[in-house]
Amino acid sequence: MKCLGLLFAIVAGALPAVVAAQEAAPAAAAKPDLAKAQSIVSQVCAACHGADGNSAAAANPNLAGQGADYITLQLEHFKAGIRTNAVMQGMVATLTPGDMRALGVYFGQQKPKGNMAKDPTLVKLGQQVYRGGDAATGVPACGACHSPTGVGIPKNYPRLAGQYADYTYAQLQAFASGTRGADKEGKDLSGRIMGTIAKRMTDAQMKAVADYAAGLRAADVALH
Repeated sequence: MKCLGLLFAIVAGALPAVVAAQEAAPAAAAKPDLAKAQSIVSQVCAACHGADGNSAAAANPNLAGQGADYITLQLEHFKAGIRTNAVMQGMVATLTPGDMRALGVYFGQQKPKGNMAKDPTLVKLGQQVYRGGDAATGVPACGACHSPTGVGIPKNYPRLAGQYADYTYAQLQAFASGTRGADKEGKDLSGRIMGTIAKRMTDAQMKAVADYAAGLRAADVALH
């Protein structure tokens, strides 16, 4: 309960902006063009993320089963320069809003292959932080936002279950250093929250959580 309280305190300042953004969103959107999305994936995305969203390299995230809204939001952030990555910004340069939405839906419908925790010595610490956080340093439980099974909570909190530990660890480092989630205009609300949390984590906790999350299994029914 203490960790949930810490989380609520962290996000309280961002909630009004989140609500406003949601209210400003269009009430209805056109049906996603999944055929076009599949074509874009085969020509552009598959080289790094796999044709089915299961990446062959730990440096590139698995997108299969990821929340559709979360994927779309990240593509929008890359295109707007809110999130920076030279490769990704080149890839999204010609994508339309409809393309980005369709890609989110396409990858969200793919089945993740899953992963496994690799370091038994990290599992206990990873489980402790993921489930209960660290009240002494103000780190809330990861599962409070990313769900106990790691499936995430669209649209702001991504699926972590089955994600490469190397990738998750690298993102935690980026949040802690301010190279992700610290855009000048403050539009990456979830990134700001994660930056606050990651700065309170030790390197050992980051590695442990990343490894533990890689081995989480979420029920297929929770993917869609």
